[in-house]
Amino acid sequence: MQSIFLLLGLFADAISASPLGQQPLGRLSPTELPSGQLAEGLRKPVRGRFLHITDFHPDRLYKPGTSIDRSCHRGKGPAGYFGAEGTDCDSALSLVNETYRWIEENLKDEIDFVIWTGDSVRHDNDEKLPRTADEILDLNAFLSQKWISIFGEEGVSGTSNGVPKMSIPVIPTFGNNDIMPHNIFNKGPNKWTKRFAEIWDQFIPEDQRHTFVEGGWFTTEVIPGRLAVISLNTMYFFDSNSAVDGCNAKSEPGYEHMEWLRVQLKILRSRNMKAILMGHVPPARSSEKKNWDETCWQKYTLWMHQYRDIVVGSFYGHMNIDHFMLQDSNKVDIDSNVNGKLSISSKTDYLQSLRNQWSSLPSPPSDIFKELDFISNLGDISPEVGTNKKGKKKKKKQKFLDKIGGPWAERYSVSLVSPSLVPNFFPSLRVIDYNTTGLDVTHGVDLFGREVDDTTFELDHAAVHPPETRNDSVIPPEIQKKKKKGKDKKKKPNFKVPEPPSPTAPPGPAYSNQAFTMLGYTQYYSNLTKIHEQIAAGTRGHDHRLDYEIEYTTNDDVYQMKDLTVRSFFQLAARIAEEGVEEKHTSDANSQGAESASKQKKPANDIWRVFLRRAFVGFPVDDLDE
Repeated sequence: MQSIFLLLGLFADAISASPLGQQPLGRLSPTELPSGQLAEGLRKPVRGRFLHITDFHPDRLYKPGTSIDRSCHRGKGPAGYFGAEGTDCDSALSLVNETYRWIEENLKDEIDFVIWTGDSVRHDNDEKLPRTADEILDLNAFLSQKWISIFGEEGVSGTSNGVPKMSIPVIPTFGNNDIMPHNIFNKGPNKWTKRFAEIWDQFIPEDQRHTFVEGGWFTTEVIPGRLAVISLNTMYFFDSNSAVDGCNAKSEPGYEHMEWLRVQLKILRSRNMKAILMGHVPPARSSEKKNWDETCWQKYTLWMHQYRDIVVGSFYGHMNIDHFMLQDSNKVDIDSNVNGKLSISSKTDYLQSLRNQWSSLPSPPSDIFKELDFISNLGDISPEVGTNKKGKKKKKKQKFLDKIGGPWAERYSVSLVSPSLVPNFFPSLRVIDYNTTGLDVTHGVDLFGREVDDTTFELDHAAVHPPETRNDSVIPPEIQKKKKKGKDKKKKPNFKVPEPPSPTAPPGPAYSNQAFTMLGYTQYYSNLTKIHEQIAAGTRGHDHRLDYEIEYTTNDDVYQMKDLTVRSFFQLAARIAEEGVEEKHTSDANSQGAESASKQKKPANDIWRVFLRRAFVGFPVDDLDE
């Protein structure tokens, strides 16, 4: 009887969220293949890694040797063969073609799916050569065909036009430059959702195409019955999109999008599946930068908190700099908001504003994370850690755990922002490793040199997560309303608040290492300055091939991240925010003069410096240290 009520509840939710005609995910068994994605009978083994690439910005008008002040379209200047690194010029087609060649030769058989997060056309930054709608569509079709040429299965047609089906899923999304005019995206169905449904025909599952035409969002099961990727249309959340007005009014597409997302996550929970979210514009929210309408940010943060047992992680592009952000379900205060394009100096200011936010994170007692790691590795977890006879340490550590939402830092969620392919700095792409516990994986090693098989990874929690450690505030403070006589009462929201995880459910993959937990990523980049110098010196001969090299990995000696759980990012953010430990230098007590006084010095925070350098993909930015 209980199962009947559950099905009725899901059906009711699907109906209530269907103003745009979207359909919830179909029910595929783990052995079935997602329609419109994997060719029949061609299921590849799970590798435990995927590619995230963003902001190609290909430009057919780019010409080597032209002026960077003229968008690298004309005049004489330093524009290089593969692009004008460190400028606002868009990507040369030579860079795009060589990047696809490198992916095919190095990643084709090593990844399970591709997350492609938008901006697949040039900017409209040349008044003498304005963009056209046909150009936007043609460039997106050009990149789409590149993916099909790599991952399309020869001899297996997917549609009536004979285009091959894909051997692995490629999941696209709208960027703010993939439309005209840029940033402006009207409520669907519109000409862009209709035309892109045709261009991305091979990437959108058949049962999701109507949903995409209606709103520009869809879901793909990248591992059938186990893991889905949800492609968000962040244009409806984007604060710079004047055609829409946030996520509060039921008439707005942002409201309908959030309702659709809520239903999808609820269905995935009922099927015991997990989800990765992706989009173009990230939910940046600081004193220097605000990307999303506030009502959309509030719902998104609430959704991430309530579905923290389902969401594995969130991936975005748009900002061209490598960083991450923490969403606080208790809401971070904002003093001011600045919108628009970020210059290098303002990008640095933005990163500094993130650091300022992180400096206000609850301060962890010494060694508490080591203790939690040690206990969880034993297969048990309890907030009763680090006690002494007087119980002072116990109370201090318990107070800290209460502040961060329990031992797994469930108060927070994380959004990862990958740097771009377009060489505003150096072109880059990212490969993410994830835990393959219980999945059919190929034997070998992962990108970090660890042996991989289906028994390599084990859950680091065997016991049920204690209910008392949950941070289950259903509605964040900003959606609540204080009433008279000093009594706080929750204002009833005009939307359905998602149910939180069961109090007896273990933490999700974003919080505790288990199947689909992201273990780490490898950031690749191509040093165009070095390559162009070699071309100019003739040391490359006629070989104008482009190579990508490792910039860093998240488990290196600097970041020291054992995985990409929220707690690991919380620790990294806290380390980046540190101002340094004061060092005292006292002269010999027997010496004479003023030197006998104590001197204090604050050493530089090397982790912050590295984070800043990596944000700009290792590109030599002047005065960055200052």
